Amino acid sequence: MLVYDVIIVGTGIAGLNSAINIPKEKKVLILCKENSWDCNTFYAQGGISVAVDENDVESHVQDTLNAGAGLCDEKAVRIMCSEGRDAVNSLIKRGFEFDKDEKGNLLYTKEAAHSRNRIVHAGGDATGREMHLFLMQNNPHPLMYKTTVVKILFKDDRVFGVKVYHQGEFKNIYAKNIILASGGIGSLYEFHTNARTISADIQGLALECGCELRDMEMTQFHPTVFVSMEKARKQLLSESLRGEGALVVNKKGERFLFGYDKRGELSPRDIVSRAIFDYKQKHKGEIVYLSFENFEKKFFKHRFPTIYYNLKGLGFNLPEDKVPISPAFHYMMGGIKCDIDGKVSRFKNLYVVGEVANTRVHGANRLASNSLLEGLVFSKRAVDKILFNEQDFFIENFDEEKEVLFKQNDKTLKNRLRALMWEKVGIIREKDGLQEALHRVEEMLKLDIGKLLRLRLLTSKEIIKSALKREKSLGAHYIKE
Repeated sequence: MLVYDVIIVGTGIAGLNSAINIPKEKKVLILCKENSWDCNTFYAQGGISVAVDENDVESHVQDTLNAGAGLCDEKAVRIMCSEGRDAVNSLIKRGFEFDKDEKGNLLYTKEAAHSRNRIVHAGGDATGREMHLFLMQNNPHPLMYKTTVVKILFKDDRVFGVKVYHQGEFKNIYAKNIILASGGIGSLYEFHTNARTISADIQGLALECGCELRDMEMTQFHPTVFVSMEKARKQLLSESLRGEGALVVNKKGERFLFGYDKRGELSPRDIVSRAIFDYKQKHKGEIVYLSFENFEKKFFKHRFPTIYYNLKGLGFNLPEDKVPISPAFHYMMGGIKCDIDGKVSRFKNLYVVGEVANTRVHGANRLASNSLLEGLVFSKRAVDKILFNEQDFFIENFDEEKEVLFKQNDKTLKNRLRALMWEKVGIIREKDGLQEALHRVEEMLKLDIGKLLRLRLLTSKEIIKSALKREKSLGAHYIKE
């Protein structure tokens, strides 16, 4: 029986950065649900927030704490902001190239709720894609594609591996340590910006084996998304656009955000999302737009090439045209509870990193562009912990029984769930709506359904229960009283 030193579930920044920090002599296997680029990292546009210098670390900490609305773990925040510079410099030393000016200095941009310019980017608005390619090129370990994790194999306080569905077969894969880096929950919502494979199944598996999910009511909605398209993943319009001059306007071209917050377009994204949502409700669904009137065409194409060409393919001529926008689900602050090294207390050898994890580094509202930084910093800490604390491993065999992953009506029920989560557990919540959502999810769980839909429902139920438990609005969780 082949036993790996480490199994990594996920090929986003947290999973791949874990991989490149594990020596190639170790036996490591990376599991990928579909293709490696089907992850949120690949679609990340804005960049990586990082303290400009040592003097900026404290300011970055305070901006993060302020955005987190009192729910952050300050120790985790200080670790991310202070170790972030080393994490970014490590990538640069490995050969990664961020955008620079004519003199070779890093270009820093600003995003909402940051007190200064501290976002580094690559390829204009293609930071995630460039980062993903770089990490894949530097990864020394094998990947197993088109592999769905359907069970965590455990006994008592130890994890022994995972059961997967691969090439039409179920198989058990064993390892001394497991790192879950599977991302968030985007596909639970009707409108979202996430990769299509991000479907909350790993969070459901964590619940099945007794792990605690924390802060699951803290779901972040991005305010500027083009949603009028058939694909499940909607077209994100990066926060950097507003940081560099894009305006949110009504059909008359009027900027209305200042009526909600004095910071206008640079307000935290939860405030902007609620403002747009509220404005549309009060004005009978009037369309809200993102205007690029402050940009010159040459600069826009160079700075935001991904957005320019994606929207050109949808019929827009930027920066001349205004683009209709709506909020959409974007990021999960909650996740599997872990410590500052990513270790899950329930087990001796299970680690979680990236969006699937909850260190409380983001608190009640993630500060823009802190997600990629979190993935870099805490994945390195998890790997260091694993390599420093190697444990004896004994074999525990598990049956390779089959699981029924899909059943006939699952797709219909999945779409009902997505609509339910958007309508009742979305940007603005009401207690009665949450109670209705909980009842309907519990009824769906009683039906004859496949394993993967069951996992989605379990995670959804946890989000709703957390939202009901927090009776006062905080950060991204806004509930009408």
